[in-house]
Amino acid sequence: MFDTIDDIKQAALQQISADEKAIKLATERQAQLTKPQGSLGKLEEIAIWLAGWQGVEKPKLNKVDALIFAGNHGVAARGVSLFPAEVTMQMVGNFEAGGAAINQLCQQNGANLKVVAIDLDNPTADFTSAAAMSEDELLAAVNIGADAVSDDADMITLGEMGIANTTSASAIALALFGGTAEGWTGRGTGLVDDAVTKKAEIVAQAVEFHSEYKNEPIEILRRLGGRELAAIFGATLAARVKNIPVLLDGFICCAAVAPLFALNKSALNIAVAGHQSQEQAHVRLLQALELEPLLKMNMRLGEGSGAAVALNIVRAAIATHDGMATFAEAAVSNKD
Repeated sequence: MFDTIDDIKQAALQQISADEKAIKLATERQAQLTKPQGSLGKLEEIAIWLAGWQGVEKPKLNKVDALIFAGNHGVAARGVSLFPAEVTMQMVGNFEAGGAAINQLCQQNGANLKVVAIDLDNPTADFTSAAAMSEDELLAAVNIGADAVSDDADMITLGEMGIANTTSASAIALALFGGTAEGWTGRGTGLVDDAVTKKAEIVAQAVEFHSEYKNEPIEILRRLGGRELAAIFGATLAARVKNIPVLLDGFICCAAVAPLFALNKSALNIAVAGHQSQEQAHVRLLQALELEPLLKMNMRLGEGSGAAVALNIVRAAIATHDGMATFAEAAVSNKD
């Protein structure tokens, strides 16, 4: 889909909007359903948002694809995670065998799980002393993400797996939005205080090493990201082009699309944050991205699990919007 870095930038800068006619029709329908106006709160907003992007009065979720991208990070060798890098491949095997949380959640909510492992035998470079990816590697990962988005999907949910990718996410957030490394760095897989301090030092070192590129979001993704983060970025970019709504997962997933927001502040109008994770910097990142999470469940698993749980809320919004009777259909008196 993208031949050059400039192609990625041009796609990110493209102004894409929801269908205003569909939004108007969906809003009018909400006003006629057998309930006080606004009484379903956020469910009404979700239904109208989805109608706008699907371009219909009554949206549907017949085909939801849960896309999980996996990649390995060279910075893992610096001891920023409790788990070794080989756990990434082992967890991909668990996904494929049906044994992970995301498998159960997708089975429960009717999503089609697609796991894409990206060159796990070839970790990215240690970004404290080099760019994590070459331009060709970034392009390849972005295109893998873009190609994973089916033309006929009604919605996609996004998630990731990659040991040390909270370090990458923290570095991206710090480079794009400023602040301190300590403010953007959390416990990840469960690090104790001293290890978190060391992790923050590594994040600060990485961002300082690449500081001359802080105003170039795609370069930040290339230099501080990972293949799975670049794939999430690519999938979101492709979904925008195809008008397919996106349900984001936690801190890492949001960091992956942060360069898109930095390039074009309207670019994430195609997306909803599924949840606010327990990773301490996620609430700050959501604020920076101007996203309001659907859920706050103290989750921090990753692998798209928070988005998968939030999909049930989106389904509830569609069920009520599409299935409820209007006052006229139910022969119920409306307000004067």
